[in-house]
Parts: sequence; structure tokens; C-alpha cells
Amino acid sequence: MSRHVAIVTDSTAYLPARTMERHGITAVPLTVVLGDRALEEGTEISTRSLAQALQKRRPVTTSRPAPEVFAETYRRIAASGVDGIVSLHLSAELSGTHDAAVVAAREAPVPVRVVDTGMIAMALGFCAVAAAEAAEAGGMVDEAVTAAEKRAAGTSAYFYVDTLDYLRRGGRIGAAQALFGSALAVKPLLRLADGRIEPLEKVRTASRAIARLEEIVADRAGGAPVDIAVHHLAAPDRASALAERLRERVPGLADLHVSEVGAVIGAHTGPGLLGVVVASR
Repeated sequence: MSRHVAIVTDSTAYLPARTMERHGITAVPLTVVLGDRALEEGTEISTRSLAQALQKRRPVTTSRPAPEVFAETYRRIAASGVDGIVSLHLSAELSGTHDAAVVAAREAPVPVRVVDTGMIAMALGFCAVAAAEAAEAGGMVDEAVTAAEKRAAGTSAYFYVDTLDYLRRGGRIGAAQALFGSALAVKPLLRLADGRIEPLEKVRTASRAIARLEEIVADRAGGAPVDIAVHHLAAPDRASALAERLRERVPGLADLHVSEVGAVIGAHTGPGLLGVVVASR
């Protein structure tokens, strides 16, 4: 952790544990409500359990952290002697997490800058790492925020899902947009735009959709230096194969991460998700 500035994010960043430890990043967990049980993402519910619940059509919802959870986190970090905290969170268009952090920041014992990155998954994770690296280099709160915002501005996220039904049920995509992928044998591709999940293209068959996802990512990356993260839910073979093809197709590839999303994103996308984040360096 930087001696002067600490970095906080939330569990939807899906940063590898070793990365969080190396940079001293703290992640506040969101909650998954499975039936009548509220479970913390990352510690109390596995993605396998989530996928099984979704396949059985059990009721699954998600919830932001309570402001007091953030308040306790800020107090604990402040007690370590830092001068300020940068708290970076998933898009406020998708969750009330940012708002909960803002409420808690007002009473924090040190200055806390809460940032709506407009991102999610490793698109958010890359922002948190950029802020941490700026702080480690001696930057204060403003420098860490600027580094995160610059990283966000150069980051794109694309998704393939087997069905839009989960996104529609969770209110993350409108009923009219859900019709985009409702036709038989049509598979939707989505993107993150202005903090919202929006339809990008529809392709016939899953194999063609995944091939098209690969093309979109390769075109977006171009030849410039980029980091890429490939996410999935209950589709490890698809994700690994896609990552290897991108390794061959993207000449400027620096870091490549492959990971399964957690229960919060999984609850809104369903099994079969493939997501790719491209972040310019």
C-alpha cells in the first residue's frame, strides 16, 4: 500500500488476489441474494453455486454494500496512517455501490475521493491498478484519480451472452433492448458504453458470435500496447481458447488475464458469458 494514498474498489473488479496484495488494494464485497440468503461475493458464494441456482431458475438478485460497510473500511484504512483514500467503483448506471461509498465518505476520518469509473469487471480492475501505481510512485489523491480516469478513457469492454433474459430480469437492459437477442438462433454481442450495457451486434449461432467477438477485440486493440482480460461464467474452455487466439492476433498485447466472473456479474449474465476487456496502456 502507498504510504500516503490507499486504493479501495469493490468485488466486481475481479482482480487476482496476488495483484490486490501486491498493490495493497482493498475490495468491498457486493451481496448476492439467493432465495432468502444474503451472501457476500467472493467469500460466501461460489460461481458454481450461482450457475447451478440460475440453471434451476431459483430467484437470484444482487445488492450494493451498505454505507456502513464502506465507512468501516475507510476507518480501518485511515487508522493505518494514510493521508487520503481513492475509492473506485463499478458504473453507477449498473449499481448503487458508488452512491453508498459517497455517503460513507462524508464521515470518513481522512479525505476520500469516490469515483464512478463507468466500468465493471477487469475494466474496473485495470483502473484500480493504475491508481495504485500512481500512488506508489508518490502521487497523491489527485494524481491517483487522474491515472484511473485516463485508464478508463482508454478501456473498452465487450460481451457475449447466450441469452439476454438474465440482464432483462435484473433490470440491466430494457425490455426493448432484450428483443435484440430474442429471435431463434440469434446470439447477442454487447458492449459497455457510457456506463451502460448496450447491444452491439447480433450474430447467428454461438460459434459465429464468439468469432465476431474475437474480430472486434483484435480491431479495437490494433497494434498499440494493450492489456486484455478474458472473463467467463461456466465456460472455461471457451475462454482459454479465445485468449490463446487473441494472444496470436494482438501484436501489442502486454498482459493477458483469464478469469471467471464472480456471482454478482454472473447473476445478471447467466452461464455461458464471455467478456473481453481491452485497456490501452
